[in-house]
Amino acid sequence: MISQKALKLILHHEGFKPNPYWPGGASGITIGIGYDLGYCTVDQFESDWGEYLQHIHVGKLKKVVGLTGFQAQKKLSAVKSIPISQDDGYSIFINKTIPIYELLAYKAFPQLDRLPEDARGAIVSLVYNRGTSMIDKPNEDRRKEMRAIRDALRNQSLTTNELIMEIGKQIRSMKRLWIGKGLNGLLSRRDDEANLVESCFKGTEL
Repeated sequence: MISQKALKLILHHEGFKPNPYWPGGASGITIGIGYDLGYCTVDQFESDWGEYLQHIHVGKLKKVVGLTGFQAQKKLSAVKSIPISQDDGYSIFINKTIPIYELLAYKAFPQLDRLPEDARGAIVSLVYNRGTSMIDKPNEDRRKEMRAIRDALRNQSLTTNELIMEIGKQIRSMKRLWIGKGLNGLLSRRDDEANLVESCFKGTEL
């Protein structure tokens, strides 16, 4: 399990809503605590939520799995009245979602163990929010900081403190993608993740 500080950070930014909602941007319809239906499969959704929701509600939500952005927004009205229990949302978050994103973070950044616990947790939060892609679409430059973090972790010549400062810098640099776009929550989240990484800086290193 990731550090308690990292867990608190993710919970703070994801929050809980008692009904399906669309967070905006490239998100899909989201339920519980940040469970984005736009980025899962039908089988995964049914495995995670099947025992918690009524059969009729599972059927409705299956129809919006895989939809993101404007396509998800258009379908929100069909599912927004479905009730979601906070206890169920938290159970899914702790037992299903967080372990998956920890695994994804380690697959994307295999050298993650070079970092202290809180810094690793901040990376899990980043992957939870942005995914693991390192590849830009044509004429885009949205993933360069993700690649820079990967490359820094691969660089065995960097000390732990140097890694911490580089990763904090790259996370803050991502804010360029959302400044002036009405997505202040993402700007705040990047600052909180960078702060958590940088809190691991030690005054001296052996």
